[in-house]
Amino acid sequence: MLRITLAALHLLALGVGFGAVLGRAFALGQRPASAESLRRAFHFDTQWGVAAGLWITTGLWRWLGSTEKATAYYNTNHIFLAKMGLLVLILALEVWPMVTLIRWRVALGRGGAPGDVAAPAAVGRIATISRVQAVLVVLMVFAAAAMARGYGARG
Repeated sequence: MLRITLAALHLLALGVGFGAVLGRAFALGQRPASAESLRRAFHFDTQWGVAAGLWITTGLWRWLGSTEKATAYYNTNHIFLAKMGLLVLILALEVWPMVTLIRWRVALGRGGAPGDVAAPAAVGRIATISRVQAVLVVLMVFAAAAMARGYGARG
């Protein structure tokens, strides 16, 4: 039952995260940034963060806990390693947007105006990064589907 629960939560987190990162991109794609578009972006950003936490937790549990296959299987599977490379890229791309959005939340909470808090160039950059991250998530799904069909295994 643990295997099924972890797999289901992992897939649900993927769906929520994919929708959230696209929602964040669309919310920030509306310019100039308004209080409403930033509110929506913050909402989707929170969903993206929760989904990422769940996705990473369940993924680590499945990988290191050997609930599906032995850890050694994953460590020698080049498709899995590529999938983890995509995850690292997603996480690296997220550092600047995460810090920036936290700063914006704080500034707006202190009464700042959306136009003063969220510079148009930064808003556009986060929207673009979010779209790139969505594409990378889709590539991870293709890698996962390939792994589920035995691709990448050595031996």
